[in-house]
Amino acid sequence: MRADLGPGRGSPDHRPVRVMGPRVARLAEHLSAVGDATRRAALTDAFWREVERLGTPLVEELPGEPAHRAVTFLWRGDGGTRRVLLLANRLIDREHLTDALLQRVPDTDVWHLGLRLRADHRGSYRIAAETATPSTDPADLQRRLRDLSGRATRDPLNPQYMPTRWESSDSSVYALPEAPAWPSKDRDGARRAGRVERHRVPTKALGGERDVWIYLPPGHDDGDPAPAPLPVLVLCDGDMWLARLDLARTLDAVIADGLLPLLAVLSPDAVDRRTRWLELGGREEFVTFLSDELLPWATARLPLTTDPRRTVVAGQSLGGVTALHAAHLRPDRFGKVLAQSSSLWWRPGLPPGVPKADPTDPPWLLTRYATAPRRTVTVHLDVGLHEGAMVDHTRALYDTLRRTGHQVTYNEYNGGHDYACWHVAMADGLVRLLGDGLG
Repeated sequence: MRADLGPGRGSPDHRPVRVMGPRVARLAEHLSAVGDATRRAALTDAFWREVERLGTPLVEELPGEPAHRAVTFLWRGDGGTRRVLLLANRLIDREHLTDALLQRVPDTDVWHLGLRLRADHRGSYRIAAETATPSTDPADLQRRLRDLSGRATRDPLNPQYMPTRWESSDSSVYALPEAPAWPSKDRDGARRAGRVERHRVPTKALGGERDVWIYLPPGHDDGDPAPAPLPVLVLCDGDMWLARLDLARTLDAVIADGLLPLLAVLSPDAVDRRTRWLELGGREEFVTFLSDELLPWATARLPLTTDPRRTVVAGQSLGGVTALHAAHLRPDRFGKVLAQSSSLWWRPGLPPGVPKADPTDPPWLLTRYATAPRRTVTVHLDVGLHEGAMVDHTRALYDTLRRTGHQVTYNEYNGGHDYACWHVAMADGLVRLLGDGLG
């Protein structure tokens, strides 16, 4: 983690390079020297027994490259398997899915795809296999692979997985040895846990009512007749963070470790894809809901702070734009921002399903911050090195915020547009924003 752009630019290359992992290479070499079918089957079975013991993907050292690892994704096929597709977050190009096809070790059930990745990489992936006869026409094959991607599942040989939203299957997750550590969970049975509640909150700004997920920390209601007001995290996408991803458990761990104060989380439900698109981004109606409806509703019922210096607004992707826009419009409510992988290509009037904004145009939100008086807000930005133009946009936003006198910190993690990365980085970002002065 770092607070400026300089140190990371000289880091070892993070770009994925296709390689054959050492274990698969040894298997192929041994098989090539054996003609007996029984012996070949025994070698293949021994390979799979080792894989089951180690788990997937296989992570192996590369000679002479201590900063990288060979990461091998595997699938055990059957007699009918004709194609196996890897959908690894931001490591594959969805416009050229043939590059993401696993290869078969000849005359075996071993399908593999190896990538050289920097040793601090973290990510998620799914795999899809099918029995249909491969097409020889490139355009037709791309269409068929797109259809196949909709049937992708988590890796049955990887016990680590993460729930998804609006997908047909969970995702498998992996972390290389130098990836940032997950917040401590080794005291789950001993420490106290906070609780998560779901409420219906009335809203004129959005029309009708909205489900809101609320996290309350352990010990906040220990009988104190006048408990100290809690810092507040207002977080987009509560149906992911508190309903599926168990952010509460992570917060319990970071609080128990003494890195964060007791805090409350208010996290509206995203409802569905269409609603999320229509409400998140730089939408003033959603900011009105957060600042003038949700916060007053919650503070009337819970011991929450009204101090913007202890109120964080946070989001990811379109939610990152929402968080930055909320602090820009209402610094009287939101004094701190945690924006992860912000979709800075967003601009007013952009309909769903069309190409992103012209990459040569200055992002709309950067212009807003660059041309307005400085807000008394503190901002922390996260972005993944595998997020393409988002990296350049986020660096430009960081430079803009610094130039205009804002307090801002910045982190580039080695991963993609991925809850597996955001979850770990969020803990660090909250500690940066709210952890000062503890102890």
